[in-house]
Amino acid sequence: MADTSQSDDMSPGARSGLSARWHRLSIRQKQVVWAWAFLAVPIVFYVVVRFYPTGNAFVLSFQEWNLLGSREWVGFENYVDLWNDPVFWIVFVNTFEYLIIGTPISLVISFFVAYHLDKVRFMHGTIRALYFLPFMTSAVAMAWVWRWFYQPVPIGVFNNFLAQFGIPQIEFLQSTSIALPAVLAPAVWAGLGFQVIIFMAGLRAIPPTYYEAARVDGVSNWTMLWEITLPLLKPTIVFLVVFSSIGFLRIFDHVFNMTTNNPGGPLNSTKPLVLMIYETAFGGRSQMGAAAAQTVVLFVILLIVSLVQLRILRDR
Repeated sequence: MADTSQSDDMSPGARSGLSARWHRLSIRQKQVVWAWAFLAVPIVFYVVVRFYPTGNAFVLSFQEWNLLGSREWVGFENYVDLWNDPVFWIVFVNTFEYLIIGTPISLVISFFVAYHLDKVRFMHGTIRALYFLPFMTSAVAMAWVWRWFYQPVPIGVFNNFLAQFGIPQIEFLQSTSIALPAVLAPAVWAGLGFQVIIFMAGLRAIPPTYYEAARVDGVSNWTMLWEITLPLLKPTIVFLVVFSSIGFLRIFDHVFNMTTNNPGGPLNSTKPLVLMIYETAFGGRSQMGAAAAQTVVLFVILLIVSLVQLRILRDR
């Protein structure tokens, strides 16, 4: 009882001490305290949602777990098995093919559209909305529509078009050489609208006085493009290169929905690393440790690619 009364007697004193400290703070110091108090909630939320799962994935990559039993520490066994897995190297190459093919094609097409759309005044808003519409469309619905386009005659739109010219039908999603570009095409198309909008924002941010001075000097449009437009668009290009690269390295929805009958395409020719992670974790065996090791590899790839691109494209 004495301890309880003592703690009750100390509580008002502690409160008064905190109150005295608060009143001794300057206005600037109080503003800082309130700022950190408001920032604490999103910071804690971000740590719980982002940092804890990331750290847990790193730890899990050194363990074996099937979601039901207890975790068992296996060291680097998951990474060794991944290194010796021939399917992983096929998937590894596929992942970089999505990056190497998809990123430059999407950037060139989106810049071409944005550069010419910026000069259009008639129905400019409507045309821009039409380009942005695929970005807002569900990736699942889009993948199934494109899958219908690729079907053989008489269902598929593309093969019906080829048949009118006497061209043999193409097995778009069943060919080891054509399946990956066929899956990549709707992915490029889906992200085109976002890149067009960002490029147009960058073009609008360039002061028109540069172009006016160039026209007075008799500079050609091609020279203005290379000497004025592209250099001043460099921050926009850097952002889109990194953003698009991360998107293509993490491609999943289009591949999964366009190859549901044979996930990953014929002989895993379209399977990216994210789809391999999904199948390892939830494909029946529930190898969460192996899936975590694959996730760590993907994280390292994303980190290295982003840092290399920022290093190459940075201002000098």
